[in-house]
Amino acid sequence: MKKIIVLLLFAFSGNAQSTSDVKITDIIEGTLFTPNSVEKPSLVILIAGSGATNRSGNQVGVHNNSLKYLAEGLVKEGIAVFSFDKRVVAMMKAGINPEKELRFSHQIDDVRDVIKHFKNQNLHGKIIVAGHSEGSLIGMVASRDNADAFISLAGAGRKIDKIITEQITRQMPSTESELLQAFESLAEGNEVTVENQVLASFFRPDLQPFLKSWVDLDPQQEIRKLNIPVLIINGTKDYQVPTSEAELLKAAKPEAKLHLITNMNHLFKEIKGDDAENLQSYNNPNLPVMPELIQVMTNFIKKL
Repeated sequence: MKKIIVLLLFAFSGNAQSTSDVKITDIIEGTLFTPNSVEKPSLVILIAGSGATNRSGNQVGVHNNSLKYLAEGLVKEGIAVFSFDKRVVAMMKAGINPEKELRFSHQIDDVRDVIKHFKNQNLHGKIIVAGHSEGSLIGMVASRDNADAFISLAGAGRKIDKIITEQITRQMPSTESELLQAFESLAEGNEVTVENQVLASFFRPDLQPFLKSWVDLDPQQEIRKLNIPVLIINGTKDYQVPTSEAELLKAAKPEAKLHLITNMNHLFKEIKGDDAENLQSYNNPNLPVMPELIQVMTNFIKKL
Protein backbone atom coordinates (compact mmCIF):
# COMPACT_ATOMS: atom_id res chain seq x y z
CA MET A 1 0.00 0.00 0.00
CA LYS A 2 2.84 2.42 0.85
CA LYS A 3 4.39 1.82 -2.56
CA ILE A 4 1.14 2.72 -4.31
CA ILE A 5 0.82 5.92 -2.30
CA VAL A 6 4.36 6.97 -3.20
CA LEU A 7 3.71 6.36 -6.89
CA LEU A 8 0.53 8.39 -6.77
CA LEU A 9 2.28 11.29 -5.06
CA PHE A 10 4.99 11.19 -7.72
CA ALA A 11 2.39 11.29 -10.47
CA PHE A 12 0.66 14.30 -8.94
CA SER A 13 3.96 16.13 -8.45
CA GLY A 14 4.44 16.09 -12.21
CA ASN A 15 1.58 18.58 -12.50
CA ALA A 16 2.89 20.81 -9.69
CA GLN A 17 2.74 24.52 -10.26
CA SER A 18 3.49 27.72 -8.44
CA THR A 19 2.29 31.31 -8.57
CA SER A 20 4.18 34.47 -7.70
CA ASP A 21 3.49 38.19 -7.88
CA VAL A 22 5.79 40.03 -10.27
CA LYS A 23 6.26 43.79 -10.50
CA ILE A 24 7.34 44.87 -13.99
CA THR A 25 7.30 48.67 -13.59
CA ASP A 26 5.99 51.13 -11.03
CA ILE A 27 2.54 50.76 -12.57
CA ILE A 28 2.41 47.22 -14.02
CA GLU A 29 2.29 44.10 -11.86
CA GLY A 30 0.70 40.70 -12.18
CA THR A 31 0.81 37.00 -11.39
CA LEU A 32 3.22 34.50 -12.91
CA PHE A 33 1.88 30.94 -13.17
CA THR A 34 4.77 28.46 -13.49
CA PRO A 35 4.71 24.68 -14.15
CA ASN A 36 7.39 23.45 -11.75
CA SER A 37 8.21 20.28 -13.65
CA VAL A 38 9.10 21.96 -16.97
CA GLU A 39 12.55 23.38 -17.69
CA LYS A 40 12.35 26.73 -19.51
CA PRO A 41 8.63 26.47 -20.36
CA SER A 42 7.06 28.63 -23.02
CA LEU A 43 5.48 31.78 -21.57
CA VAL A 44 2.10 33.25 -22.50
CA ILE A 45 1.64 36.93 -21.70
CA LEU A 46 -2.11 37.52 -21.29
CA ILE A 47 -3.49 40.98 -22.10
CA ALA A 48 -6.93 41.81 -20.73
CA GLY A 49 -9.76 43.38 -22.71
CA SER A 50 -11.26 46.86 -22.49
CA GLY A 51 -12.00 48.77 -19.33
CA ALA A 52 -10.44 48.57 -15.88
CA THR A 53 -9.80 44.83 -16.12
CA ASN A 54 -7.49 43.12 -13.66
CA ARG A 55 -5.22 40.09 -14.01
CA SER A 56 -8.10 37.67 -13.34
CA GLY A 57 -10.33 39.19 -16.03
CA ASN A 58 -12.57 40.99 -13.53
CA GLN A 59 -13.81 44.55 -13.13
CA VAL A 60 -15.73 46.33 -10.40
CA GLY A 61 -19.17 44.71 -10.44
CA VAL A 62 -18.15 42.12 -13.04
CA HIS A 63 -16.59 38.96 -11.59
CA ASN A 64 -16.03 36.00 -13.90
CA ASN A 65 -12.37 34.91 -13.47
CA SER A 66 -11.98 34.35 -17.22
CA LEU A 67 -8.25 35.11 -17.42
CA LYS A 68 -7.49 33.37 -14.12
CA TYR A 69 -9.10 30.14 -15.29
CA LEU A 70 -7.39 30.36 -18.68
CA ALA A 71 -4.00 30.80 -17.00
CA GLU A 72 -4.64 27.89 -14.64
CA GLY A 73 -5.66 25.68 -17.56
CA LEU A 74 -2.54 26.48 -19.58
CA VAL A 75 -0.12 25.98 -16.69
CA LYS A 76 -1.53 22.49 -16.19
CA GLU A 77 -0.40 21.80 -19.76
CA GLY A 78 3.17 22.79 -18.91
CA ILE A 79 2.94 26.38 -20.17
CA ALA A 80 3.87 29.37 -18.00
CA VAL A 81 1.49 32.35 -17.98
CA PHE A 82 1.83 35.96 -16.87
CA SER A 83 -1.43 37.86 -16.39
CA PHE A 84 -1.30 41.46 -15.21
CA ASP A 85 -3.53 44.29 -14.06
CA LYS A 86 -4.02 46.84 -16.83
CA ARG A 87 -2.49 50.28 -16.37
CA VAL A 88 -5.93 51.82 -15.84
CA VAL A 89 -6.42 49.64 -12.74
CA ALA A 90 -3.23 50.95 -11.15
CA MET A 91 -4.08 54.52 -12.14
CA MET A 92 -7.47 54.32 -10.48
CA LYS A 93 -5.94 52.84 -7.32
CA ALA A 94 -3.46 55.74 -7.25
CA GLY A 95 -6.23 58.30 -7.67
CA ILE A 96 -5.08 59.30 -11.17
CA ASN A 97 -7.75 60.24 -13.74
CA PRO A 98 -7.22 57.58 -16.45
CA GLU A 99 -9.36 59.35 -19.01
CA LYS A 100 -7.21 62.45 -18.94
CA GLU A 101 -3.79 60.78 -18.74
CA LEU A 102 -4.16 57.44 -20.55
CA ARG A 103 -3.30 56.82 -24.20
CA PHE A 104 -3.77 53.61 -26.16
CA SER A 105 -0.04 53.63 -26.93
CA HIS A 106 0.74 53.49 -23.19
CA GLN A 107 -0.81 50.03 -23.06
CA ILE A 108 1.35 48.89 -25.96
CA ASP A 109 4.45 50.18 -24.17
CA ASP A 110 3.38 48.28 -21.04
CA VAL A 111 3.32 44.97 -22.94
CA ARG A 112 6.70 45.72 -24.49
CA ASP A 113 8.04 46.25 -20.97
CA VAL A 114 6.58 42.91 -19.88
CA ILE A 115 8.18 41.11 -22.82
CA LYS A 116 11.54 42.77 -22.15
CA HIS A 117 11.39 41.81 -18.46
CA PHE A 118 10.94 38.11 -19.15
CA LYS A 119 13.41 38.07 -22.03
CA ASN A 120 16.07 39.53 -19.76
CA GLN A 121 15.35 36.84 -17.17
CA ASN A 122 15.95 34.10 -19.78
CA LEU A 123 13.92 31.60 -17.76
CA HIS A 124 11.45 30.74 -20.53
CA GLY A 125 11.60 29.25 -23.99
CA LYS A 126 9.19 30.84 -26.47
CA ILE A 127 7.34 34.02 -25.54
CA ILE A 128 3.77 34.18 -26.83
CA VAL A 129 1.56 37.25 -26.54
CA ALA A 130 -2.17 36.54 -26.23
CA GLY A 131 -4.49 39.55 -26.29
CA HIS A 132 -8.18 39.43 -25.46
CA SER A 133 -10.65 41.81 -27.16
CA GLU A 134 -9.06 45.29 -26.97
CA GLY A 135 -5.91 43.49 -25.82
CA SER A 136 -5.68 41.80 -29.20
CA LEU A 137 -4.77 45.04 -30.98
CA ILE A 138 -2.44 46.02 -28.13
CA GLY A 139 -0.73 42.65 -28.42
CA MET A 140 -0.42 42.80 -32.21
CA VAL A 141 1.56 46.00 -32.09
CA ALA A 142 3.65 45.04 -29.05
CA SER A 143 4.52 41.62 -30.49
CA ARG A 144 6.18 42.94 -33.63
CA ASP A 145 9.92 42.21 -33.47
CA ASN A 146 9.52 41.20 -29.80
CA ALA A 147 7.53 37.97 -29.41
CA ASP A 148 7.81 34.46 -30.87
CA ALA A 149 4.08 34.11 -31.61
CA PHE A 150 0.79 35.96 -31.22
CA ILE A 151 -2.71 34.80 -30.30
CA SER A 152 -5.81 36.93 -30.86
CA LEU A 153 -8.65 36.07 -28.49
CA ALA A 154 -11.92 37.67 -29.62
CA GLY A 155 -10.03 40.50 -31.28
CA ALA A 156 -11.67 43.02 -33.58
CA GLY A 157 -10.84 42.99 -37.28
CA ARG A 158 -11.93 46.58 -37.93
CA LYS A 159 -10.85 49.97 -36.64
CA ILE A 160 -12.55 51.03 -33.44
CA ASP A 161 -14.33 54.00 -35.07
CA LYS A 162 -16.08 51.64 -37.50
CA ILE A 163 -17.18 49.37 -34.68
CA ILE A 164 -18.40 52.19 -32.42
CA THR A 165 -20.26 53.86 -35.28
CA GLU A 166 -22.01 50.60 -36.12
CA GLN A 167 -22.95 49.92 -32.50
CA ILE A 168 -24.36 53.38 -31.84
CA THR A 169 -26.22 53.79 -35.13
CA ARG A 170 -27.86 50.42 -34.61
CA GLN A 171 -29.60 52.00 -31.62
CA MET A 172 -29.77 55.57 -32.96
CA PRO A 173 -29.65 55.63 -36.80
CA SER A 174 -29.99 59.42 -36.90
CA THR A 175 -26.54 59.88 -35.33
CA GLU A 176 -24.57 58.28 -38.18
CA SER A 177 -23.63 61.48 -40.01
CA GLU A 178 -22.51 63.26 -36.85
CA LEU A 179 -20.54 60.21 -35.72
CA LEU A 180 -18.69 59.93 -39.03
CA GLN A 181 -17.81 63.63 -38.94
CA ALA A 182 -16.66 63.39 -35.33
CA PHE A 183 -14.33 60.48 -35.97
CA GLU A 184 -12.98 62.09 -39.14
CA SER A 185 -12.20 65.25 -37.20
CA LEU A 186 -10.63 63.22 -34.38
CA ALA A 187 -8.40 61.34 -36.84
CA GLU A 188 -7.17 64.68 -38.15
CA GLY A 189 -6.11 65.65 -34.64
CA ASN A 190 -8.86 68.15 -33.96
CA GLU A 191 -10.87 68.53 -30.79
CA VAL A 192 -14.41 67.26 -31.39
CA THR A 193 -17.64 69.00 -30.45
CA VAL A 194 -20.96 67.24 -31.05
CA GLU A 195 -24.56 68.42 -30.64
CA ASN A 196 -26.19 65.12 -29.64
CA GLN A 197 -25.99 64.78 -25.86
CA VAL A 198 -25.48 61.01 -25.98
CA LEU A 199 -22.53 61.47 -28.33
CA ALA A 200 -21.25 64.38 -26.25
CA SER A 201 -20.92 62.01 -23.31
CA PHE A 202 -18.91 59.61 -25.45
CA PHE A 203 -16.70 62.33 -26.97
CA ARG A 204 -16.02 64.04 -23.66
CA PRO A 205 -12.80 66.11 -23.80
CA ASP A 206 -10.79 64.00 -21.34
CA LEU A 207 -11.45 60.83 -23.34
CA GLN A 208 -10.70 62.21 -26.80
CA PRO A 209 -6.89 61.85 -26.66
CA PHE A 210 -7.27 58.15 -25.80
CA LEU A 211 -9.78 57.64 -28.63
CA LYS A 212 -7.48 59.46 -31.05
CA SER A 213 -4.55 57.17 -30.22
CA TRP A 214 -6.84 54.14 -30.67
CA VAL A 215 -8.48 55.25 -33.94
CA ASP A 216 -5.07 55.60 -35.55
CA LEU A 217 -4.55 51.81 -35.47
CA ASP A 218 -6.06 49.38 -37.99
CA PRO A 219 -6.03 45.72 -36.83
CA GLN A 220 -5.87 44.41 -40.40
CA GLN A 221 -2.79 46.48 -41.15
CA GLU A 222 -1.14 45.63 -37.84
CA ILE A 223 -1.61 41.87 -38.15
CA ARG A 224 -0.02 41.94 -41.62
CA LYS A 225 3.15 43.37 -40.09
CA LEU A 226 3.71 40.27 -37.93
CA ASN A 227 6.38 37.87 -39.16
CA ILE A 228 5.66 35.29 -36.48
CA PRO A 229 3.11 32.45 -36.15
CA VAL A 230 -0.40 33.80 -35.49
CA LEU A 231 -3.47 32.07 -34.07
CA ILE A 232 -6.91 33.72 -34.25
CA ILE A 233 -9.62 32.41 -31.91
CA ASN A 234 -13.26 33.44 -31.61
CA GLY A 235 -16.41 31.93 -30.15
CA THR A 236 -19.68 31.49 -32.00
CA LYS A 237 -21.65 32.82 -28.98
CA ASP A 238 -19.61 36.00 -28.67
CA TYR A 239 -22.14 38.83 -29.06
CA GLN A 240 -19.52 41.53 -28.42
CA VAL A 241 -17.06 40.45 -31.11
CA PRO A 242 -18.71 38.24 -33.75
CA THR A 243 -16.81 35.63 -35.73
CA SER A 244 -16.87 37.94 -38.78
CA GLU A 245 -14.20 40.03 -37.02
CA ALA A 246 -11.92 36.99 -36.72
CA GLU A 247 -12.51 36.20 -40.38
CA LEU A 248 -11.39 39.72 -41.32
CA LEU A 249 -8.14 39.19 -39.42
CA LYS A 250 -7.67 35.84 -41.17
CA ALA A 251 -8.25 37.46 -44.58
CA ALA A 252 -5.63 40.09 -43.75
CA LYS A 253 -3.16 37.40 -42.60
CA PRO A 254 -3.93 34.29 -44.71
CA GLU A 255 -1.12 32.22 -43.20
CA ALA A 256 -2.57 32.66 -39.69
CA LYS A 257 -4.50 29.80 -38.11
CA LEU A 258 -8.19 30.50 -37.45
CA HIS A 259 -10.17 28.49 -34.93
CA LEU A 260 -13.84 29.15 -34.15
CA ILE A 261 -15.13 27.50 -30.97
CA THR A 262 -18.77 26.48 -31.02
CA ASN A 263 -20.87 27.95 -28.18
CA MET A 264 -17.97 29.93 -26.65
CA ASN A 265 -18.80 33.47 -25.60
CA HIS A 266 -16.64 36.58 -25.15
CA LEU A 267 -15.37 35.37 -21.77
CA PHE A 268 -14.42 31.89 -23.04
CA LYS A 269 -17.44 30.30 -21.31
CA GLU A 270 -19.76 27.73 -22.89
CA ILE A 271 -23.25 29.07 -23.61
CA LYS A 272 -25.84 26.57 -24.71
CA GLY A 273 -28.88 28.78 -24.25
CA ASP A 274 -29.99 32.32 -25.08
CA ASP A 275 -28.66 35.84 -24.55
CA ALA A 276 -29.88 35.83 -20.95
CA GLU A 277 -27.58 32.91 -20.13
CA ASN A 278 -24.77 34.66 -21.99
CA LEU A 279 -25.22 37.85 -19.98
CA GLN A 280 -25.42 36.00 -16.66
CA SER A 281 -22.04 34.38 -17.34
CA TYR A 282 -20.35 37.78 -17.12
CA ASN A 283 -20.84 37.74 -13.36
CA ASN A 284 -20.46 34.03 -12.65
CA PRO A 285 -17.02 33.35 -11.14
CA ASN A 286 -17.68 29.62 -10.88
CA LEU A 287 -18.21 28.93 -14.59
CA PRO A 288 -15.02 27.43 -16.11
CA VAL A 289 -13.51 28.41 -19.43
CA MET A 290 -14.00 25.93 -22.26
CA PRO A 291 -11.42 23.11 -22.36
CA GLU A 292 -11.30 23.39 -26.16
CA LEU A 293 -9.77 26.87 -25.85
CA ILE A 294 -6.99 25.60 -23.61
CA GLN A 295 -6.32 22.66 -25.91
CA VAL A 296 -6.22 24.76 -29.09
CA MET A 297 -3.79 27.22 -27.52
CA THR A 298 -1.67 24.40 -26.09
CA ASN A 299 -1.40 22.63 -29.45
CA PHE A 300 -0.41 25.87 -31.19
CA ILE A 301 2.24 26.73 -28.58
CA LYS A 302 3.80 23.27 -28.41
CA LYS A 303 4.29 23.22 -32.19
CA LEU A 304 6.32 26.44 -32.18
